[in-house]
Parts: sequence; C-alpha cells; structure tokens
Amino acid sequence: MKRIILFAIAISIFACKNKTTPTVDYSEESLDVTTSIYPENISKVFDAHGGLEKWNAMKTLSFTMEKPNGKEVTTVDLKTRAELIDMPTHMQGYDGSSIWIKEKADNKNDGSRAKFYRGLMMYFYAMPFIVADDGIIYEAAEPLNFEGKNYPGILISYEAGVGTSPDDQYIIYYDEETGQMEWLGYTVTFGKDEKSKDFHFIRYNNWQTVNGLVVPKSIDWYKYENNLPTEKRNTVEFTNVILSETAPDGSMFTMPEAAKAIE
Repeated sequence: MKRIILFAIAISIFACKNKTTPTVDYSEESLDVTTSIYPENISKVFDAHGGLEKWNAMKTLSFTMEKPNGKEVTTVDLKTRAELIDMPTHMQGYDGSSIWIKEKADNKNDGSRAKFYRGLMMYFYAMPFIVADDGIIYEAAEPLNFEGKNYPGILISYEAGVGTSPDDQYIIYYDEETGQMEWLGYTVTFGKDEKSKDFHFIRYNNWQTVNGLVVPKSIDWYKYENNLPTEKRNTVEFTNVILSETAPDGSMFTMPEAAKAIE
C-alpha cells in the first residue's frame, strides 16, 4: 500500500513538472493602452469622442473657417505637426522646424503673430485628443457649474520644455453621464515669463462625426468674470472637415519662393 501511494505521488509530481504555461504573443493582441496610460476620467472623454486608437490612425486634419474677409483653410500633418494656413491676405506655413509667411497681392504682414497663431486653431479644434500628447500632466479640477449643471473638470498642464508655451494650462469640462467634452478653460502665456491665473472659456456643444471621430462643428467663445464663463461672445464654425489616414503631401509645407522665414 505504501509503495502504491509513493508511486501515485511520483506520477503527480512528474505531471506537474511537464505542464507548460501557454505563451501569448502580445504583438498579435489588440491592447487598450488607454486604460493603463491615462487617468480614467480623460480616457472616458477620449472614448466618448471615438477613441484614441481611431484618432492615432489619422494622419491628415483639414478644416475651413469663414472669416469676415474670406475663408481660412488649415491643413495639418498630425504626425509631424507641419501646418499650412491659407488665409485671404497671406499664407502661413510650418515645415516641422521653421515658420514662414507668404504675402498675397500687396498685403504687408510683419509676421509678429505668426508664432502665436501657429497651431492655435488646430489645438482648439483637435480637443480633446490633442491633450493625449506626450509630456502632459493630468489633475482633477473643481467642477464648472453653468446654468444649474455641474461639469467635472480635468486640469491639463505640461512638463518643462514641452511646446512653445509650456506654462499654458487647460481645463476640460465634460458631461459626467456621456463623457463628452462640454467646455474648455485655457490660459494664455505666450510671450510671458510666468503662468497666468486668468482662464478664458470656449463652449463645445455642437459636434459632428467625421471618419468615426466626434469633432467640433462649431465652438462658442464666452465672456468671463472671476474665472467663470458668463455669456456667449462669438461663434466659430468649421466646414469642409477632413480627417484621413493618408498623410498630406509634405511639399505643401515647404517654404515657397517669395516667402519669408519668421525667426
């Protein structure tokens, strides 16, 4: 009997030693990195707008804004952030390293606002996905109460040396039930030596779906007082929106003849 028990134990040990743990090739798996890299609240917002996976597949963003003197067309390479802004009076480009301006007709533009304007409207348009960039710090912010409704807030700040205005701060306010972005609070520090405590406000309440992503159809700038929005000031509409997985022709961002570089 003793020999039988010892034999059974030996068989059991041998069987355990020969069991192998199945290996998983994670290169073949579709992993949701959002849950591990980003806080839950901002992940909820990304998902409500189509998801980061879909956004990261896009290579071209283009949109048109109607200005008092004509159309302004912005085209961006989402991977290099090269940009071309075709305005009624001039063209402004960024090739990935330098900014240039080319005048139209006899218009004279000293380029003083070129650095400030580079990427500005693209940044506002690409919310909330643009705050998935590297070097961003996420913190909880006090909710915004507007017309009796509370909107949870996410404070966005930047690590030192990130971008041209690393002292800028943003607050994304979203609908707690749907996760959809509703407001943006932002500071302006370009050309200043320190952070600003003065928040401006944009309302995002008119969305459209383009290539599976929920992006603005229009946005409303609000007047503000004591770091709170008060009443609508103006509306900016976006038409001819393109979000494509095909990269734009890089030559469109190259400084043309008769253009001037902005130092």
